[in-house]
Amino acid sequence: MAVSASKTWRQRLKDEWMLAAFALLALVLAIADPQPWSHYQRWLQLPTLAGLLGLLIAIQGIRESGLVQHLAGLLVARAHSQRMLGLLLVSITAVLSMVLTNDVSLFLIVPLTVAAGGISNLPVLRLVVLEALAVNAGSTLSPIGNPQNLLVWQYLRLPFLQFVGAMLPAAATMFTLVALLTWFWLPRERVELHAEQIDGHAVSASQAALSIVALAMMVLMMEHGHAIIGASLLLIPFALFDWRLLARVDWLLLATFAAIFLGLGHFAALPWVGQLLGAVDLSQPLHLYASGIVASQLISNVPATVLLLERAPDAMALAVAVNVGGFGVAIGSLANLIALRLAKQPQGLRLFHRVSIPFLLVCAPLVYLVARWFG
Repeated sequence: MAVSASKTWRQRLKDEWMLAAFALLALVLAIADPQPWSHYQRWLQLPTLAGLLGLLIAIQGIRESGLVQHLAGLLVARAHSQRMLGLLLVSITAVLSMVLTNDVSLFLIVPLTVAAGGISNLPVLRLVVLEALAVNAGSTLSPIGNPQNLLVWQYLRLPFLQFVGAMLPAAATMFTLVALLTWFWLPRERVELHAEQIDGHAVSASQAALSIVALAMMVLMMEHGHAIIGASLLLIPFALFDWRLLARVDWLLLATFAAIFLGLGHFAALPWVGQLLGAVDLSQPLHLYASGIVASQLISNVPATVLLLERAPDAMALAVAVNVGGFGVAIGSLANLIALRLAKQPQGLRLFHRVSIPFLLVCAPLVYLVARWFG
C-alpha cells in the first residue's frame, strides 16, 4: 500500500512538474530576497487569476452539458479531410483570439477539438499545437487580443484601428506561416467518424444556455476590469448548488499560474535583471526586437512587456517582438500552457517544443524584415 501511494505521488509530481518548479522558484526567491507583501500581491495578478477561474467554471459547465460533444459530432460529420478541417479550426481560433482574447478562444476551441478527436481519426495533439500557434498569431493583430497588446495600447493611447494597422504586417506574416504549417503537417486523409465512440449523451439545453451566458458574462466582466466580481458571481452559486461540478474544475492549472506569476514576477524584479537590460541599447531596432523575444522565452511575454515598456523607445516595435516571443518555449506565452493543459495529451509538451522552437527560428527573422519594410 505504501509503495503504491509513493508511486502515485511520484507520478503526480511528474505530471505537475511545472507547478512544483515555479512554486520552488517563488519560495527560493521569497527566502533569498524578501519583499513587502504589496509586491507579492502585484505579482500574483489576482484579476488575471480570477478571470481564469471564471472561464474554467463556465467551460466546465459547457462540457458537462454535452454541447461540445454534440458540436464535435456535427463538425466531424461534415468535414471532407483532416487538412481542411484543421485549416478551419486554426482559422476560427485565430479570428476568435482577435475579439475574445487568446485564452478565451482556446477555452472554446480546444475542448471542441479534443471531443472531435475522441469520435474520429483527427490528430488531436497536432491540432492543439497548431491552435496554440494560431492564437499567438491572431491575437497579435488586436489591441485586446492578449494582455501584452492591451498594455502597449493603454500605454500609447492609440486609436484602435491605428494599432491594428501597425500590427497587421507582423500578424499576417505569422498567420500565413501557421496556415502553411497546418497545410503541410496535417494529413490529406478523409475524416473517419467512429460511431461507436459517440456516447449518445443528450444535450442539457438549460445547462448549456446557463454556461454560455456565464461565459459571456465573464468575458464582459474581464473586458471592463471586474474579473474578481465576475468570478465571485460564478463561484458562489456553484459552491452552493453544484459543488460537484466545481470540484471537477482544474484547480491545479490555477495553482500553476499563481506559481508562475509569483516566481517570474519576482525574478523580473531582481536588481541584476534590470541592470542587464539597462546595458542593452534598446534604441537599436534589432536589439529591441531580440530583447523582447529573448525576455519572453525566459519570463513569458506579458512580464517581458512590463519589464521593457518603460525602457523601449518604440513601444509598437516592442509589441511585435513580445508577440513573436510567444512562440518558442511553452512559457513564452501562457496561452501555450492553457492549450496543452486543456488537451491533456501524452507527450504534448515535447511535441509542442519540437514544432514551436523551429517555428520561432523561421518566424522571427521574417517578421522582423516585414515589420521593418512596412514600418
